[in-house]
Amino acid sequence: MSAISLSNLSVSYGETRITHDVTLDVAEGESFALVGESGSGKTTVLRAIAGLAPDWTGAISLLGQPRGHGIDPQSVRDCQMIFQDPYGSLHPRKSIDAVLSEPLRINGIGNRSARVAEMLAAVGLDPRFRFRFPHQLSGGQRQRVAIARALMLSPRVLLLDEPTSALDVSIQAEILNLLRRLQRDQGLTYLLVTHNLAVVAFLCDRLAVMRHGRIVEVAPVEALRRGQLSDPYSRELYAASGGTVTERTAP
Repeated sequence: MSAISLSNLSVSYGETRITHDVTLDVAEGESFALVGESGSGKTTVLRAIAGLAPDWTGAISLLGQPRGHGIDPQSVRDCQMIFQDPYGSLHPRKSIDAVLSEPLRINGIGNRSARVAEMLAAVGLDPRFRFRFPHQLSGGQRQRVAIARALMLSPRVLLLDEPTSALDVSIQAEILNLLRRLQRDQGLTYLLVTHNLAVVAFLCDRLAVMRHGRIVEVAPVEALRRGQLSDPYSRELYAASGGTVTERTAP
């Protein structure tokens, strides 16, 4: 069964159409990347799946269930999104404990204290961070909190919108290794948006290249590592990356 299935997905903001007939399938347990230049429609696809871009046509399916317009509770529990900017995605006046407890409270889930402690440990944060505020944490620590928050409801699918691009290079590798471990340990499915082909080579199984709101190529990550992408625009992206992308290449 596909974890994510999109069929002829076209998303608009007002009179402007951002994506055009996007069709793809992401298997359960797969790590799949959407790559392309800024403005190609990558994040818009994630937002439509998450229910944050309600003006769309076509079909979206999550874990075999059709996805309606807007946000519904089951989709929220099954599919969570991690945003690009850890500085802006956490409420500045809420403690980390409050940030992580909120999804449990909203969904009526008990045993909150133990679950918060469990998720802090899962993302490699010491318990002493629990009652601090976001401004007291580094960028990498904030992104770990954002990942923990996304995991609070035990989702099966994570949408990752440039999860390392706002971080220092030295911290990016730590977060990528964390994401890789969490996927393995929890059987997660990832749909990752990035412009960094080294991140794709390190974390993903397949990729789709987007240009002007359309998918121009879907390829296994091995084709990326070997520099054997077929579409001319895909080859341009590869050349712009320096022409050297390997599995061990992590930012």
